Amino acid sequence: MWRTRAASACVICRSLANSSCGIKRKSPLQNLHLVCRSIHHPYYPSSKLQRPPLRISIQLFSSLNRLPLRKTKLLNVKYGYQFHRNFWLARLASRLLKVRYLILGSAVGGGYTAKKTYDQWKDMMPDLDEYKWIIPDFVWELDELIDFEKLIKALPDADDLAKLLPDFDKIGESFASLKGFLSPGYNLVSEVIGASDLLLLLGAPGETAFRATDQGYDNDKQFKKVSDKEKIDQLQEELLRTQLKYQRMLERLEKENKELRKLVLQRDDKGIHQRKLKKSLIDMYSEVLDILSDYDASYNTQDHLPRVVVVGDQSAGKTSVLEMIAQARIFPRGSGEMMTRSPVKVTLSEGPHHVALFKDSSREFDLTKEEDLAALRNEIEIRMRNSVKEGCTVSTETISLSVKGPGLQRMVLVDLPGVISTVTSGMAPDTKETIFSISKAYMQNPNAIILCIQDGSVDAERSIVTDLVSQMDPQGKRTIFVLTKVDLAEKNVASPNRIQQIIEGKLFPMKALGYFAVVTGKGNSSESIESIKEYEEEFFQNSKLLKTSMLKAHQVTTKNLSLAVSDCFWKMVRESVEQQADAFKATRFNLETEWKNNYPRLRELDRNELFEKAKNEILDEVISLTQVTPKHWEEILEKTLWERVSTHVIENIYLPAAQTTNSGTFNTTVDIKLKQWTDKQLPNKAVEVAWETLQEEFSRFMTEKKGQEHDDIFDKLKQAVKEETIKRHKWNERAEDSLRVIQHNALEDRSISDKQQWDAAIHFMEETLQSRLKDTESVIEDMVGPDWKKRWLHWVGRTKEQNIRNETKNELEKLIKCNEDHAAYLANDEVTTVRKNLEARGVTVDPCLIKDTWHQIYRRFFLKSALNHCNLCRRGFYYYQRHFVDSELECNDVVLFWRIQRMLAITANTLRQQLTNTEVRRLEKNVKEVLEDFAEDNEKKVMLLTGKRVQLAEDLKKVREIQEKLEAFIEALHQEK
Repeated sequence: MWRTRAASACVICRSLANSSCGIKRKSPLQNLHLVCRSIHHPYYPSSKLQRPPLRISIQLFSSLNRLPLRKTKLLNVKYGYQFHRNFWLARLASRLLKVRYLILGSAVGGGYTAKKTYDQWKDMMPDLDEYKWIIPDFVWELDELIDFEKLIKALPDADDLAKLLPDFDKIGESFASLKGFLSPGYNLVSEVIGASDLLLLLGAPGETAFRATDQGYDNDKQFKKVSDKEKIDQLQEELLRTQLKYQRMLERLEKENKELRKLVLQRDDKGIHQRKLKKSLIDMYSEVLDILSDYDASYNTQDHLPRVVVVGDQSAGKTSVLEMIAQARIFPRGSGEMMTRSPVKVTLSEGPHHVALFKDSSREFDLTKEEDLAALRNEIEIRMRNSVKEGCTVSTETISLSVKGPGLQRMVLVDLPGVISTVTSGMAPDTKETIFSISKAYMQNPNAIILCIQDGSVDAERSIVTDLVSQMDPQGKRTIFVLTKVDLAEKNVASPNRIQQIIEGKLFPMKALGYFAVVTGKGNSSESIESIKEYEEEFFQNSKLLKTSMLKAHQVTTKNLSLAVSDCFWKMVRESVEQQADAFKATRFNLETEWKNNYPRLRELDRNELFEKAKNEILDEVISLTQVTPKHWEEILEKTLWERVSTHVIENIYLPAAQTTNSGTFNTTVDIKLKQWTDKQLPNKAVEVAWETLQEEFSRFMTEKKGQEHDDIFDKLKQAVKEETIKRHKWNERAEDSLRVIQHNALEDRSISDKQQWDAAIHFMEETLQSRLKDTESVIEDMVGPDWKKRWLHWVGRTKEQNIRNETKNELEKLIKCNEDHAAYLANDEVTTVRKNLEARGVTVDPCLIKDTWHQIYRRFFLKSALNHCNLCRRGFYYYQRHFVDSELECNDVVLFWRIQRMLAITANTLRQQLTNTEVRRLEKNVKEVLEDFAEDNEKKVMLLTGKRVQLAEDLKKVREIQEKLEAFIEALHQEK
């Protein structure tokens, strides 16, 4: 085809070339058209390489426009040299205007536009991976449970199925015959539906609205023109009905989904799938927050993990909103009084049963039973009151509560005490400031979602919390505003536009991510959650606020609020949790470096581990009490008991008996006084001495340093354990009765069996008398002042009273020298004589002073005489065996001291047996009880185990635990995503 066209064109060209063109010489191809040459003469040399570089001076003119053309080059062809006209513009246009280029350009542009449109639609589509949790896990495991290949093989072939199907060709012909009959009505209905959909979507008033009558497609259509206002009302009512219809359908589907998920979770609980159940994401996250709560309370570490902080004025409906989100009436309620006295952290998660439990308790409260609900409310109120310290109204201690149930949105909420403007009677003076500080502490977290609750039934100007929220979040990037009691607001507010201004964020000086209006009941505390939901739905269905478009459908009901808060919460969690994990990782590295530099040879023991170590040491020391030798126990007990009773024995038994004139009277007096002493005082004194001895030995073991292994960090704890154990320990009450019998029998025995015992009694008596004599000399010296040696050597003098006593002493010594057998007491006439003798020397003295001085002087004289008599009795054992017959020597006082000494030895032995066999074991039991009580009391442990080392180890433990929990949570979060 192409060659035929080229041949015909060449004939035309040759005919044109033969004609004259105003040039005398022949140029057969020079007059050819440019397009013709380029298309039909491919043999024509057009390349610059084939043209000779020859220029001519002939001026050429175009036959098209008669404009001068540029000078051309002569072309070297087989016919000779000819001119080449340079029509480059026309040649370029002819190539660009070709159809293939247009088609190719259109295809490329259309493909690019289609690709761009596809990418835009793809970006607009939601990420359905986030909703995988809606589908039960067993659906994803169907391929493991069902063999689809066998199922496919069991199905019949396509040819067999085709034979069973009807003849669709005949059915299509029948429908085609009806198409012409129904097409006019179908087109009309389509136009009406399209017009209504357009009006509903646009929501803009038009001039007219048409409604088709119900007379069928056969009759003519009647159209009714209505006013703009009526048309808008009709469209809005229809829109509301449609929204409510789909809302009910959505709720029905959600309810069915909830029931299905409940059944699946119940089957998982029964172990049908035989798989290991893992903690849910929200439970893992709540554990991290609990650890951080304890960590912050002890060490004030910043916590920037997200949580939903619920703030609002008192009685604004915070608790009611939380209960609607949790779908249970779990909080204590009051009328106008402060009920929330401490922060309450509520962790909402999904589960098969609607239950609640505290972090530190294993009891589950069934929220479907009114008895458990009442018990839960009572428990929360008790915990709040116990957390409030004396003299305060609110507490900073957080109560952690977990609520699980089917269909609950997963999130962590913190209910704070309501903000007040005035401190009333019965409140602490700093209540208002404390509530503000608690609210600011939670809201200043940059990742916390602030749920601001505002009472819609009161004037907006009375709001306090909105100013506080605007200070903490001025841009409103993490604030959700909730207007409660909208039903009361609609009745009481004169201008409904104020509600619209509040929801649009134009009335309050604060910004928020979203604005919601809710109704949380009629104010009756006995209302159920279901009745409140029905009332809320009925109210908004009939509310003028929705009908007049003051409120939008997605801004009402607690259901929409719960969904929005949950979405914001998890969005904030995903954005910030990895950053927090990195921060704790850096903190852990810093703490580990500090520990290695300061304590390179010590293990990182936190407070609990240190307490266990101290506990083992204390129990080992208590067990060491059983290793004390019996001799050591008896020596300590005998010595301590004699120090306690020696004064009574000398003053009340020995001295009165020694004043008698014969041995019979002496022994009788001694027996009577010993019997009285044994019945009333001696056993009790002995038990007291034993208990004090046990305390001293226990304290010695507890405080004794163990060389280089001693750790002074346990000293305060050991001291506290010792004091508390001693306070709790009581000696066996029956020990005194048995001891009384033993002591009475020991004191009744007068038979000294050998000379060794006699000498031991003499020695015991001599030591006792010398000790008493030394004490008496010291008392007399204090009374009369220093003697002449001390006065000269130490340059000290006597006081006036000491001079008087010294003169009295000298006078009384003269009286004793005159009568060595003088009685222990002065007669009245003797007192008068001494006083007059002193007055004669110019010394005025009181009779009481004379008697007091005489008591000490006579005591010294008696003790010296007794010591002399003791020396005489050293050789009196022979006479004792003969009962002092035919002898003037009587050593009854030696026998008395032997009886006392023997009673002390037997008592010490008995007490030692009680100590080693009974009391040490009871003491060990008390120590264990005290340690167990201290282990449960964290405040006690913090107070007793203190120091930089303990705090650093505790920080390390907490940071490691938090980091591990966060990493596990992040991994689970990525897996779910």
